[in-house]
Amino acid sequence: MRTFLAHVELANPITTAAGCASSGRELAQFFDLHRLGALTTRSITMAPRAGRPTPRMAETPSGMLNAVGLQGPGIEAFLERELPWLAQRGIKTIVSIGGGTVAEYSELARRLADAPGVTALEVNLSCPNMEDRGRVFAREGSAAAEVIASVRSIMRYDVPVVAKLAPDVADIVSVARACVDAGADALSMINNPLGMAIDTEALRPSLAAVTGGLSGPAILPLAVRCVWQVHAALPGVPLIGVGGVMTGRDAFQLVLAGACAVGVGTALFHDPYACLRIERELEELLRARGFQRLADAVGLAHRPPGSAPRHLLVDTEESTP
Repeated sequence: MRTFLAHVELANPITTAAGCASSGRELAQFFDLHRLGALTTRSITMAPRAGRPTPRMAETPSGMLNAVGLQGPGIEAFLERELPWLAQRGIKTIVSIGGGTVAEYSELARRLADAPGVTALEVNLSCPNMEDRGRVFAREGSAAAEVIASVRSIMRYDVPVVAKLAPDVADIVSVARACVDAGADALSMINNPLGMAIDTEALRPSLAAVTGGLSGPAILPLAVRCVWQVHAALPGVPLIGVGGVMTGRDAFQLVLAGACAVGVGTALFHDPYACLRIERELEELLRARGFQRLADAVGLAHRPPGSAPRHLLVDTEESTP
């Protein structure tokens, strides 16, 4: 079940999705965090943020809308309290960062560059660019690439930089390619697409911010599509598939589409053991289908119908005179 995120080895492919496990303390009361492939923190910002006004979460028929607004204590508190707690326990940690300007992302990278315990840095590009009329970085390849290039130039070479992409774009492949060309070592997709709900009793939008990110089972097909398209265009780039994963079978879809790791998010809100269950279910599915390694299943759905998994092809070649 081991996998690699760029050059970093993970014991298994299951990670938490940013924003859904805070910085690990909450989940640690339920199970040993070493059983995760990695823990992804909430998106850390330069200054403390109280988040958006309430109500900022609403249920939907197949998921959840949220407009939390990157609530958090800021980089100072994260470096003083949260990251050391993880580092002291040896938890593989993907630190997510978010900013309103390229300079903010750069400064966050600078503060984290020498911090112990950072396994990888995930750059949340679904943040409004305050220097460009609030247009979200993730929606334009050039804007996303500028952030990634800046972060990559500062971050230590041994810490992979992961660009987290949004599906609300005309061409996710072009944005993905721009990020990789700018120095991203891996890609995470997808961030929550924007959605909206209206409270028919109050006759008002359900969220105070009107729109919010949609997560949960409803977005799994969108995540699978995005992972499929990017893996087809950039087969050598490690991908973390995120969005709507509730079962091992959901995770298996993302792996077959091209993901080498899978993030679990909304499922944790009602089942804190979801990551362990999904990892177990995925392993059982792989074993039942004769896979010897997770790596043999990554991107397999792209192969022509009837072609064998990679390990079977190798076995056949070795037995040929």
